[in-house]
Amino acid sequence: MEMDQLPSTMTASVLRAVGEVALEERPVPTLEPDEVLVQVASVGVCGSDVHYYQHGRIGKYVVEAPLILGHEVSGRIVAVGSDVDPARVGQRVAIEPQRPCRTCEFCRAGDYNLCPDMEFYATPPIDGAFAEYAKIQDDFAYEVPDSISDDAAALMEPLSVGIAAAQKGGVKVGDTVFVAGGGPIGLIAAQVARAFGASRVVVSDIDAGRRDLVASYGFEVVDPSTEPTDDIDAHVFIDATGAVPAITGGVRATRSGGTVVLVGSADEFPLSVAEVAMRELNVTGTFRYTNTWPIARDLLSRGLVELDSLVTHRYGIEQVEEALTATGDALKRIVHPGVKRVEVPDVRSSHE
Repeated sequence: MEMDQLPSTMTASVLRAVGEVALEERPVPTLEPDEVLVQVASVGVCGSDVHYYQHGRIGKYVVEAPLILGHEVSGRIVAVGSDVDPARVGQRVAIEPQRPCRTCEFCRAGDYNLCPDMEFYATPPIDGAFAEYAKIQDDFAYEVPDSISDDAAALMEPLSVGIAAAQKGGVKVGDTVFVAGGGPIGLIAAQVARAFGASRVVVSDIDAGRRDLVASYGFEVVDPSTEPTDDIDAHVFIDATGAVPAITGGVRATRSGGTVVLVGSADEFPLSVAEVAMRELNVTGTFRYTNTWPIARDLLSRGLVELDSLVTHRYGIEQVEEALTATGDALKRIVHPGVKRVEVPDVRSSHE
């Protein structure tokens, strides 16, 4: 489809101030030669979206002007830039929601997630995808087969977080992996660890409901507030909580020579340098991901990871604020910008 055949404006849900979201008519994005325009189908609600809504900032990133949130995105290509094969129009895609500079030392080394000039969806001042259309560079729009739903395609973004964590930890066949946190990222990381060959995956969470959910996926669960974890002897520990007690407990649960991967966000936590040195622990963080969408697509296509059952609630473009403020048993919330409202948002599906 040519750009002149598309509408000139689109409906977007815009964060105008802390705690204030409103619908606006925005121009449909215009394309650079290397970009594609995607009609958005599904957008996952991330904790970062909620944090910007509640606080207006995350670290050095401050919302100083109206901002469209949402960075977990799937949709269909409806137009392409002049340098892009027009045969791409009509393809269902999952979006890797970032634009690195591609020329700095990090990009040239393949570590484009560390690009200092990164433009990342829904990170000020870059708009995200709680809107009818979004644009991205051609090679960051990954075609997905019909066996992957729109919702699962959008959740390839948090799946990429789990893949990056497993890669950083060096998870391999036969490993024991300990994951702190039974929320979406923890549950995804556990699935990825199993898909990478871990023979034992243990997930801790202080919430009984979360433990029951994790157990329903076939994982071993533990309540860290009442059960010891020091003897897990994990090859890899992945923290998906950012909670200091979970991190310190996970370090103790990691065997000598093992790897601690910090995915959750904590300002600081106590770490014994002597313990790290004398037990030769590898302690590392993760920041987003690189080259993970093809892996995510393969894991989903082969049934090694399941994402649809994580979706507990769905919303229309008029309900973004409800999606950002949902509490209780909401696990993964999805916004469908192409519809105004979803009247019955609780659609918990089964992975059985």
